[in-house]
Amino acid sequence: MYYFVTHIRVVAALVIREMSTRFGTKPGGYIWAFLDPASHIAFLSLIFMTIAHMPALGTSFPLFFATGYIAFQFYQAMATYLNGAVNANRALLTYPNVAPIDTVVARYILQLGTTAVVGICVFSVLALGLRSSLTIRWPFIIEAALAASLLALGSSLANNVLFAKYPLYEKLYEIIMRPLFMVSGVFYLPDSLPHPAKEVILLNPLAHVLMLFRKGFYPEYRALAYNPAYLYGVTFTVLFAGMFVFTSSRSVLRGR
Repeated sequence: MYYFVTHIRVVAALVIREMSTRFGTKPGGYIWAFLDPASHIAFLSLIFMTIAHMPALGTSFPLFFATGYIAFQFYQAMATYLNGAVNANRALLTYPNVAPIDTVVARYILQLGTTAVVGICVFSVLALGLRSSLTIRWPFIIEAALAASLLALGSSLANNVLFAKYPLYEKLYEIIMRPLFMVSGVFYLPDSLPHPAKEVILLNPLAHVLMLFRKGFYPEYRALAYNPAYLYGVTFTVLFAGMFVFTSSRSVLRGR
């Protein structure tokens, strides 16, 4: 019990430290957290409004792209932030009470909360500009956000080890992940693509995350291609594999 309480205190202290380091003591740091997704959503909306009359769902381009971008960020922003958790806090690992997993958990909590707050603010602003009221089905949204964040957690647990052991892998990983935005369904509906593009895109679990997330905002969207068994099969496989790699690499994580 004492061991568990100690880790809770350590994680809480690390969350506060990460907030101070990441956002600083000035409000400008927090403002950027909102400006970044807002600028991406506005850019996508302007581009597609010039080449299309209507979005793939509903009548609002900003809402359609926001549902795709915010859902994607629950994975992408989380994975990017967690991949450097251990390395950024390596000096603290010299203290016996601080475990490598504490640094990952602290960043996971902070990033999940940050993306959730940013998403709520973005959708609240967009709702003010809609002609009709926004119908939100929270179970779909929360489920999609958690699935994306757990997928990011699993991959990041492994990456914290692999980045430390194989510097070349880190470079290759960055190159491979660059097209992820294009193949996750941020600006299109994966289930509306023709064969064989549809089958290829649906191999990406994030495509299923985005379909599930959008079901929370569009009651008329049936997401026929969404496969929960596939999504959770991949998510928990990656999570357990990441946990195995992480827990079996203590010496690597502590730099011994």
